[in-house]
Amino acid sequence: YAILSHRWGAEVGYKEMIGLMKMEERKRDEVRQRDGYQKIIKSCEQAMNDGYKWLWIDTCCIDKRSSSELSEAINSMYRWYQNAQVCYAYLNDVDESVFPVKQDGNKFHKSNGWPEWFVWGWTLQELIAPRRVEFFNKDWVSIGCKRQLALMLERITHIPRELLKDGLAGQRFSVAQIMSWAADRKTMRVEDRAYSLMGLFGVSMPMLYGEGEKAFERLQLEIICVSNDQSIFAWNP
Repeated sequence: YAILSHRWGAEVGYKEMIGLMKMEERKRDEVRQRDGYQKIIKSCEQAMNDGYKWLWIDTCCIDKRSSSELSEAINSMYRWYQNAQVCYAYLNDVDESVFPVKQDGNKFHKSNGWPEWFVWGWTLQELIAPRRVEFFNKDWVSIGCKRQLALMLERITHIPRELLKDGLAGQRFSVAQIMSWAADRKTMRVEDRAYSLMGLFGVSMPMLYGEGEKAFERLQLEIICVSNDQSIFAWNP
């Protein structure tokens, strides 16, 4: 299967997707005109062209009305990206038909001069976990893959190029190193700063939205339970 990584915007949720054909025409047209719906259609077309029968997209494949399903999905997310044959990384703010090669504060002023995809917390594991990541611009033109762009991606993310080429498994990086890759990233909810890192450290924990900064304390405790790496105490948010 293929899997999609993207920056969230006007999305189509699970409930809307399964009820699309039962909607009145006006509501259905409103859903289909959203950028999030076009993203679903275009990524499905790409997956079909690449010969895949299945495509997984977080926005419409998780029923977030169920807290147990949401918790299972978040705890399984890293593994789902890791097991995918290819991950499509959709850069909705890139107009050019080539990958950006230098910082542009005027164009990407909200995200340190690089496309927004690179400053969001969840996309960190979505860059590292899959064996193959292919980048697309806003018009769904391919602009390179992770292995080809490893040197440029290292410059943008500070993640060593050998990890981007060969994956996290079997490599020895300290807890503080991995934490540092997430230091300048942001999430919509405070708790997701912790939840988005679970897979990178090989830990699981229940989702408790509303706990705020305590989520990060729980993440640290879970890491300590499986690792004696004392560099975790060097982390300063």
